Amino acid sequence: MNFKPLKERVLVSYTEELEKTAGGIYVPDTAKEKPQRGKVEAVGSEVKDVKIGNEVFFDKYSGSKLSIDNVEYLIIKEEDILGIIE
Repeated sequence: MNFKPLKERVLVSYTEELEKTAGGIYVPDTAKEKPQRGKVEAVGSEVKDVKIGNEVFFDKYSGSKLSIDNVEYLIIKEEDILGIIE
C-alpha cells in the first residue's frame, strides 16, 4: 500500500473482534457495527501523538471510509483519537 495522509490525518485499519452471543452464536461482520478500535497504518506530517503500529480507540462516527486493495480503512483526524492502547 502506498498511501500518505495529509497534515493531521491518520489512516486506521479496523481491528476485527469475533463477537459471540451468550448462546454461542457468532455474529457476522455484516450484522454488527464497525469497531471503534483500530491500528494506525499511516500518519500525516503534522501528527504528533500517535505513530504507525499504535492500537487506538476513536470516536464512533468520525472519519471517512476508504478501501485500498480490498481492505477497508478509516481516515480520521488525530483529534478524533480518544486514546492509545498499551
